[in-house]
Order: sequence, then C-alpha cells, then structure tokens
Amino acid sequence: MNAPIHKELPAHFLNAEKALKDVTQSWDSQIVKELTQYIEVPAKSPSFDPNWEANGYLDTVLRQTAQWIEAQKVAGLSLEIIRLPGRTPVLFFEVAATRAQSEGSGQTVLMYGHLDKQPEFSGWRNDLGPWTPKYEDGKLYGRGGADDGYAAYASVAAIQALKNQTTPHPRIVGLIETCEESGSYDLLPYVDAMRDKLGDVGLVICLDSGAGNYDQLWLTTSLRGMASGTLKVEILTEGIHSGDASGLVPSSFRIMRQVLDRLEDSKSGRLLPASFHCEVPADRLAQAKATASILGEEVYKRFPWAHYDCGGSTTFALPTTTDPLQALLNRTWTPTLSVTGAEGFPSLENAGNVLRPYTAFKLSLRLPPLVEADQAVAEMKKLLEDNAPYQARVTFESNGGATGWNAPSSTPWFEQALQSASQAHFGASVGYIGQGGTIPLMNMLSQGFPKAQMMVCGVLGPKSNAHGPNEFLHVPYAKKLTASVAEVMASMP
Repeated sequence: MNAPIHKELPAHFLNAEKALKDVTQSWDSQIVKELTQYIEVPAKSPSFDPNWEANGYLDTVLRQTAQWIEAQKVAGLSLEIIRLPGRTPVLFFEVAATRAQSEGSGQTVLMYGHLDKQPEFSGWRNDLGPWTPKYEDGKLYGRGGADDGYAAYASVAAIQALKNQTTPHPRIVGLIETCEESGSYDLLPYVDAMRDKLGDVGLVICLDSGAGNYDQLWLTTSLRGMASGTLKVEILTEGIHSGDASGLVPSSFRIMRQVLDRLEDSKSGRLLPASFHCEVPADRLAQAKATASILGEEVYKRFPWAHYDCGGSTTFALPTTTDPLQALLNRTWTPTLSVTGAEGFPSLENAGNVLRPYTAFKLSLRLPPLVEADQAVAEMKKLLEDNAPYQARVTFESNGGATGWNAPSSTPWFEQALQSASQAHFGASVGYIGQGGTIPLMNMLSQGFPKAQMMVCGVLGPKSNAHGPNEFLHVPYAKKLTASVAEVMASMP
C-alpha cells in the first residue's frame, strides 16, 4: 500500500503529489529501460579494467547517459563531456536559475553520481548475472544500476519535475564521474579545473549512498574512509615439494598470519593501532540510538548469512554483535579489516603437494570518518613491513587512501525540507544513518564548500548487495527518492 501523500506545499510551491506522479511516469516510461541498457555494458572502473580507454565501455555509458539527458529537453539545461589528458571523462550539466537573485542566496545545487562499476563477482542467481539485467517485482537486477547508474537519470527527472510546475529553483549543476569505484583519483583534478563552473555550492545532492529500509527517506550522516593495498609475503623463488621442505621452510601463509596479527586481533576483529580509532561524536551517537530503535535486528539480519541444517533445524552464522546500536556503530565508526582478494594459490583441483613461494592478499581497511587516510596508510605500511619474520620479503603496496566524512550540522531549512519530503512521499519521518562505505568526493566537497548542506542518500537498502552478486535497484523507492530530491531543491532558500 502506498504511503499517503502529504498535502502541505513547500516554500516554493512544489505540489508533492504531482511531482511523484511526474517522476513515476519518467521512471516507468524511460528510466528503467535506459538503466537496463546501462547494466548490459561492462563499464568496469579503471582499477578493474586497465584497458578501459581501448575497450570504450566507460565512454559508451557516458554517451548513452548524455544522449538521454539531452533528449529530455530540460529548459535551460546545457551539457558537455569533459576530458582531461590521461583521465577518465566526466559528464557536466548546468541548469540556469529561475529564481530571481533577490529571492535567494544565489548559491548552486551540485548533483553528483558515477557511471563506473565494480567487477562481476561470483554467486549470482542462476537466472541473473552482472551484465544480464532482469526486472522482477519492482527490482532491477544487474551490476551498477543502484551503484550508481541511476543517479544521473534520477537527478534530471527531479529537475524536470520542478520545470513541470514552473517552480522557481536555484542554479543546478551535475557532475557525473567514471572513476568512483577506483577511489575517485581522477576527480580532484576535474574539481580543480572546474571551480568556476561549479560556482558557490550551497547544497550537494549525492545519490550514491544507502537506506536503512525502504519505508522512509534516509539521510547519510557519515561515511567511513578507506586504506587499501596488496600485502605480499615471499619466502622462496619457486615452489618446492612440501614433503621435502616443510618444517624447514616456513609457510608464506603462516608468515602472512603473523604479520596480520600486528594489525588485527583475529579473535575479536579489533584493529590494534590506537590511531585507527576515534571517538564517536555525541550527535552521531544520539542518531545511531534513534536509528537502532527503528531498525532493530534488521541492522544485521539484512545480510545473506550462511546457514546449514543441524538436527532438523536451521543454524545461521552469527554477526559480531546482536545489539542493534553496537551493530550500527561497528559498521560506521569502527575500523575493520577485510581481505578482498588473494594471489599465489592454485585452484583446488590443481593444488599439489607444493610449498608455495609466496602469498599475497588484497587488504581493504575501513577507517572511521574522522581518521586521516594518508596517515593510516603510512602507519599500515610501516607496521606490516618492518622486522619480517624469518627475514622473509614482506611488502605492502598501497592503492591509496580516502579519508571518510562526517556531515555538517543541518540548517533549519534543510532539516524542514527533509522532513517534509519524507512525510510527503513515505508517510514517515526522515531517518539518519551512517554508512560503512566510502565516497571520496564528499570529503573533497566538505573541504571546498564547508558551509554547504549535504543531502547524501541512495537506494542501496536491505539486500540490495552493491558490489556483490544479485545487486538490485529498488525502483519504487527510487521513484520516491527522486520526488524527495525535487522537493528539497524547491525548498532551498
């Protein structure tokens, strides 16, 4: 059952019911079809496709998106694809203000998204795949639709909803990149080169985040940072018979375990360096308590836990905690280490009795929002490399770091606009949640525009599984989110 439409009109007279009707029509008649075509293109981020330029997939999705935006014929919109030498391209659009300067601040709304994708991963349902989109029960399955291909389409649909009602609006620009899943290393040069084009940004709308459920509007209040790289342990120049050498030649895997023990307590998962931790701000703790009361055990039940039959009952793997508040803090304000890839191992069917010459792990270390990534990367390298056991060759090759982000305090107009939009389109109050992922742009923008309000939100709700198998875009939620974005832009003073 749809939530009742809130009839109260925002300050600049956007009819919420009509806005939702307009964006729904756009999603149903065009956007779902466009995203279906987008999913079919394996436009992997440069870190996962070193030949991205020759393969042309990023250019393909960029052109497809640009063509659709131009076909909407949004009044006052201009668009260009910008290419800096040696960089992945970006799409930039601009919509002139229709609000008289005397009525507002003259500030700009910046809308952000990205079109590059994570790699395929394994474990997709038999009838699904990363590049074979399927629309089923309101969910569009496939890689990248929710993370984050929909953002450019939703942004333009929200602008068109304003135009359809001739609602006065501030200047609006859009920045759609193609390097986010690689850490946005190409983005800062574009931001520097485009400072005049971006203007005085007073509101950032980033649609690359998540939702605690599909029942209300969710505002992301913080993002973890990341330090990543490849840790490699070498003990031999070539593999040798394990029966001949084991007991004398230490296993590279055992050395790897010892080295990782410097970084992480393997029993608890706690990161050992004190500098990787920070205190949770009081306002974020209060918001986490409120969110824990809304979501309850769904905070951890949302994940696809492994399970097995045991004596006629089903036993599920357990989370690190079943306390909803602690679960929220663990995934948003606690540093954690993940091993996301490995090298030096033969496949099981080809694994003979050989002592392997080396073991390499790809490490992904999530950092609390207030911890500086560059310092963490430097400390991580020193900690892992110094005084190697057995004088093995231990190297940590960093893939760089991205400092997290803590949102600025909400101004009264922004808070009121969010609440109005959530009530109008969901019949519920806005929810506040930190996210464990990283969006490098947000920290860059907070530094560049410290007074801007940040509407960071997205469609990645329960079981949407970004980066993993069976990723989906929850279309009914996306429609309401699109209408909510239009309402917030209309309310900007």
